[in-house]
Amino acid sequence: MSEGSVRVSIEPDGTAAVNPVTPITVRAEHGKLTGVTMTNAGTGARVDGALAPDGTAWTATEPLGYASRYTVVASAVGDRGKRIEQHGEISTLAPRAQAEPNLIPAPESVRETGVGVGQPIVFQFSQPVEDRAAVERRLSVVSRPAQQGGWYWIDDRNVHYRPQEYWRPGTELTVNAKIYGVDFGNGVYGARDRTERYRVHDSWIAEADGATERMRIVHNGEQVKSMPISMGKDATPTHSGTHVISAKYENYTMDSCTYGVCQGDPGYYRAREHWSQRISTDGEFVHENPNSVGQQGDTNVSHGCINLDAANATWFFDHLGLGDVVEVVNSGGPELPVWDLYGDWSLSWAEWQAGSALR
Repeated sequence: MSEGSVRVSIEPDGTAAVNPVTPITVRAEHGKLTGVTMTNAGTGARVDGALAPDGTAWTATEPLGYASRYTVVASAVGDRGKRIEQHGEISTLAPRAQAEPNLIPAPESVRETGVGVGQPIVFQFSQPVEDRAAVERRLSVVSRPAQQGGWYWIDDRNVHYRPQEYWRPGTELTVNAKIYGVDFGNGVYGARDRTERYRVHDSWIAEADGATERMRIVHNGEQVKSMPISMGKDATPTHSGTHVISAKYENYTMDSCTYGVCQGDPGYYRAREHWSQRISTDGEFVHENPNSVGQQGDTNVSHGCINLDAANATWFFDHLGLGDVVEVVNSGGPELPVWDLYGDWSLSWAEWQAGSALR
């Protein structure tokens, strides 16, 4: 090729498989590009791209797929009018597995109702995360109005985000996981990017006190109701500390076998309960229990749940829901563990921050 002749280069050069988010660029030297076509060799689908205003470069504007091969055909004309066509191939890496960024709560389940002020945002990945720092760098929660928050890794699949204090009522949250193409380690890569939005509704906080056997309901900072309760008896005390409602059921079968106490074991039970709202994963609910009405307001007799009579249970079910807070004091039970789904508030802010992979 003579001095000053048009040259076309394709980057990367196709000698090794590339990450699908690697920028793909075609450049012309001593001339301009007149056309670039990038095509998935398996599906025939074209890859979108943009030509620079001066015609000297073309860049793909969409990510590629995993484990795919692409052909590139670039046409150019030189400064002296000579036309050439350059061909190239690019292959992308094939992950051993792909990790889906599953969100809790499921955004569609709270689209209309919003979430309560205690609601953590949880990414539950479908594959283990070996390089937590690489993944956490690509996660974000933007709150409006702005509130300080942070990530905490419960284990190698679950990472939670909570604010330093409860969310302010009316907060809008934008949650992002820009993990497509991110190397999770051990051959696992992010399956896709994800953006979701949540809305925080009014503040509802239930304050359950084992000393008074009553539960105060506080709405936006003001008490609106007080009701007699019965919490866990001495053998099965209710966890103390801040609980967050994670699910609600008009009818729910409570079975102690779900936490290892099965039929034939001392303390086994199986009962159909009404107006039940889960506050921990090990079987604690706020629900109606007609069998303990005589003890409500006086004695703790439950297996760990907070028992109410029919009228109060119905009212509680109608007014509180996902993300709302149940603060338990004087129960005689241990602190709710941080790993117990939404035990996030059991940690101080300093302890929470230490759970970030970026610390």
